[in-house]
Amino acid sequence: MRVLIADDHDLVRETIASFLRSEGVDEVLTAGDLDSALKVVEKHGTFDLVLLDYNMPGMDGLSGLNRMKMANNDRPVAILSGSATPAVAEEAIKAGAAGFVPKTLPSKSIVSAASFMAAGEIFAPFNFMNQAEPAAVANLTKRETDVLRGLCEGKANKEIAIDLDLQEVTIKLHVKSLCRKLNARNRTHAAMIARTEHLI
Repeated sequence: MRVLIADDHDLVRETIASFLRSEGVDEVLTAGDLDSALKVVEKHGTFDLVLLDYNMPGMDGLSGLNRMKMANNDRPVAILSGSATPAVAEEAIKAGAAGFVPKTLPSKSIVSAASFMAAGEIFAPFNFMNQAEPAAVANLTKRETDVLRGLCEGKANKEIAIDLDLQEVTIKLHVKSLCRKLNARNRTHAAMIARTEHLI
């Protein structure tokens, strides 16, 4: 089995690669962004499975998935993520992904999932896909709640925008709006209120 792992976090990428190699996967190559991954496919030919990090440079939501599927001659390409929601996972599978692999999955499960998808099956962990989508809190909208959750995780507007597949300017508007509704002076104060009041 030949596998390509593309992720901009060196540690994540190399850890998954070493899991796969230790379980006897014949060839595991890695790349740090989508463009590098496409060049690897161009140079080394198609892979039995390509794992793409949802949030890495070049992905642009799920358009990166389509680019890689074409480059890999429509062979299995799956999405890897540490922060995407079940809704994003579902959207990825509808868009033709071979599956969705949360980075929180135990190493043995990642290896099993890789074999499963390389064999042409669709993989999506049942427990993850059946998590209830978090509801809106206080007097905030669902989207403002999502943004507030990002603030509580210490993420910058740009990171929240990538997670929610929105423009950074839209996130700024949501931050402004939720700060007003929570009577917060700024984003840090809003996150503090959310934790104190157990909103998130």
